[in-house]
Formats: sequence, C-alpha cells, structure tokens
Amino acid sequence: MNNEDETGSNYRMNRRMFVGMVAAGAAGAALPRVALAQSAPKIRNVVLVHGLFADGSCWSEVIARLQAAGINATAVQNPLTSLQDAVQATQRVLAQQNGPTVLVGHSFAGMIVSEAGVAPNVSSLVYVAARAPDAGEDYTALAKTFPTPPASAGIVWSDDEGHLNEEAFLRDFAGDLPAAKARVLYAVQAPFRRSLLADRTTHAAWRSKPSWYAVSTEDRTINPDLERFMAKRMGAKTIEVKASHLSLISQPDTITKLILEAAGQT
Repeated sequence: MNNEDETGSNYRMNRRMFVGMVAAGAAGAALPRVALAQSAPKIRNVVLVHGLFADGSCWSEVIARLQAAGINATAVQNPLTSLQDAVQATQRVLAQQNGPTVLVGHSFAGMIVSEAGVAPNVSSLVYVAARAPDAGEDYTALAKTFPTPPASAGIVWSDDEGHLNEEAFLRDFAGDLPAAKARVLYAVQAPFRRSLLADRTTHAAWRSKPSWYAVSTEDRTINPDLERFMAKRMGAKTIEVKASHLSLISQPDTITKLILEAAGQT
C-alpha cells in the first residue's frame, strides 16, 4: 500500500470512529438520568427514630419488612429528655452504619431527622407523619396556625414528665389499630420531658437532602394539613396514607415501600 492509500484508509477509519463517538455521546446526553440511576449504588442501611408516646418497638412491623428486603435496619431508643440528647443518640447510631444511610423519623422525631440528617453518611430522609420545622423555627407557633389536633388534650403531666392518657392514646393516637394492640403500645409508651416541646432545631437537613413524606390523612395527633404544608415546603416526594398517627404500624407495607424508594430499592 502506498502512502496515499494509507492516508486515505486512516482518514476513513478516523472519520468512522469520530462519527461513532458523536453518536455515542448524543445517546449518552439523551439518557443521562437513566445511566446515573443504573450506576447509583443502592442504600443498604436504614436508621429509624420514634417520637413521643412510643419507644423503638413501634418500628417492629417496618423493621421486619426491611430486613426481608435485605436492609440493615436499626431503631434508635429516643431518650425523650431533650432534642440534644435525642440527636446525640441518633448520631451514635448513624456513626455505626457502614455506608450511605436513610434516616427516618416519626412524629416528634422529624425534628431529630432534620437536625441529625446533616451527617455526611445520610443520603436521604423520610418523614412519617412527622414534624419538619425549618432551622430555628418555633414548631409550637407553627402548629398553632392550624386547628389543634384532639390528642393534645389527652396529655397528662406528672411534675416535669408527660404522657398520653389511655383514652386519647386509643382514640387519637392509635385510632385505626385493634384495641388490644393499642393497649399494649399504651403500656410501653415512654414519658417525655416538658422542656422537649420548646426545643428548636439548628439545622434543616431537608434543605440539602432528598426527602420523602407520608401524610396520615386521619391523623388526630398532628393536623394533616400541617403535615401537607411541611411536606410541600420541603419539596418532599409525598404520599397520603389513610391512617391514624401510627401509619407505621397500621400501614407498614406502605411505609416500608416509601423507605425502600428513598433507599433506591424500587
């Protein structure tokens, strides 16, 4: 082959390679989200935090389903003494996780999620009928802009500690659960410190982390419209669940599915 033939052959080969590269680049540009979604690692760790009138066992139904899906699930035992104590307890559990983690909070624990969720290994947040104040926001003042939920009248105080009386617990907190089951949950509720209600967050992790929110449409503990407001404000992927405040117990399949979505498992 002479130099002219070789040059022509190289030109045709390089042109074909260039056209192929352009075509491949165009295809990649058209489908970047698909490519990223396929290569993104699935999150295998979930940390769950409970709120007032409960303990870590309230996540049992969800935990069993997460474990069946191959998830490493851990429930935090929220001390219910102060927001700082609760955040520190959550941070200790987060520090034990090996890899990216979904942080989930129910009810009052939404404040803990918002505060502790800034940890680098927290990849996404899930709020289940939960408080979601902005940084420094007075949640009590925010809640007063909506009708007061019935459960509030059922709080009983003993010095500095509060708990929900049995009637309010069964009717306004766990209204869609069988009475026998609700009574067991009532028996294990942990008391909370009065000062806890005045604590404020200093961070709003939902401003920088992908967030999901499950609104309980039959909630008598947090006003459902307040839940909708907070979910919309944070730009969360939101679902509505026809459930009491305890959707994590009465609708565990739905709540588990939402958590798995936040973990990239669906």
